[in-house]
Parts: sequence; structure tokens; C-alpha cells
Amino acid sequence: MTITFDKLELRQGEFSLTADLQIEEGHKIALLGPSGGGKSTLLSALAGFNTPQSGRILWRGEDITGTHPAQRPVTLLFQDHNLFPHLSAAQNIGLGLRPDLKLSRAEHDTVEQALEQVGLKGQGAKRPAQLSGGQQQRVAIARALLREKPILMLDEPFAALGPALKHEMLDLVGAIVDAAKATLLMVTHQPEDALHISDQTLLIAEGKAHAPQDTRTLLANPPLVLRNYLGT
Repeated sequence: MTITFDKLELRQGEFSLTADLQIEEGHKIALLGPSGGGKSTLLSALAGFNTPQSGRILWRGEDITGTHPAQRPVTLLFQDHNLFPHLSAAQNIGLGLRPDLKLSRAEHDTVEQALEQVGLKGQGAKRPAQLSGGQQQRVAIARALLREKPILMLDEPFAALGPALKHEMLDLVGAIVDAAKATLLMVTHQPEDALHISDQTLLIAEGKAHAPQDTRTLLANPPLVLRNYLGT
């Protein structure tokens, strides 16, 4: 079962990106390449926020190119968390279950379990401003977890965190993805992050998204465009 970008072309002004590749389910995949190369653009297309100029996106053989974002099998988590400041941590997480927040007793229990899973037991009543940056990320991850989508996409979600906290968050995401048997696609500019969490890396450079490769193999012998980007 796969995600397929079938002769896909994406355009934004003078920029264009092509993708003709498949991603097998169950992998943790880093999207690596120069700034402005199209990493976020590709995720946005898969999420349904960027309409292709041509080509198709298929999920398990079904064409989802014209499917509404809410109906797609993906959760997209951005660096800025997208938390609502007037809602508590528990309410922000509850949005992953019901946008109207009319939660049943069982759903409230599910939210509490999600808080505990991401290490925020007892913090549900706090608003985002009362939480640290790392705690806010945990809330966003918990909400993404409750959506139970088979594809989790992260767009540089931990770029603002220090190395120790970043590794802790990467380990948490990896454990959640493994437990859910989900597929992870994560945009990063840091090869060490790719090595830390991903078994495959998808290089995006010079207007093209390349097929996923084994992360350690790719970084041990990077092509010229990636060597230039990494400064090696």
C-alpha cells in the first residue's frame, strides 16, 4: 500500500516542482533539501492545500487529487503548533476528536489518556500561554494523535527547540508513529534529525522530488546537490 505522486507538477509563481514516485506505508521519511526547494509545497499538495498543475496523487491506489483536505488520510503539524490561545490544553486536544468540542465522557477520557501519553498529565486546564514551547508541541502532537490519520506530516515542527528537547520530541513522535503503524513525513533542514528518526529520506532539490532512499546510505554518499547544501 502506497502514496503515489503520479507525474505531479506543482507551481507557485516562477517556482515549479515535479514528483513521480511512490512512498510505501509504515516508513518514517525525512524530506531534506535546500531552503525553498519545495519540501513544504509537496506536503501541502498531499494535504490538499496546494492544487497540482498536472498529475495525480493516489492513496492506496485511489485518486485523491481533488479530495477535500478534511477527507484526506493526513494530519499536518506546523512549527507554530496552531493552538487556540483561548482554549485549554485539553480543549485544544479535544478538537482532534470533535471540532465543536461536545465531547462524551469517553472522549474526555481519551483526551486525558493523550495528555498522559505525551507527558502532560495534570496540565489539561492550562492555556497555551501557560505552557513552555516544548509543552505546546506536546499538545499539538496529542491532538494529531487523536485524529488517527494514517499519515502524519511534520513541517519543521521542532526547529525552535534546543537539541536535547528536540531529540526527546523526535523520540516521542517516533514511538507514536510506530504504535499507530502510521507513515511519517517530516520536513527538516538538519541531517542529524533525519538520522535520528527516519529510515528513509526523500531528497527535494533543483525542482524535483526524488524517490525515497535509505537515510544512512544517502547521507554517507550524498549526490552533489546535497553535498553542496550540507557543505561537505
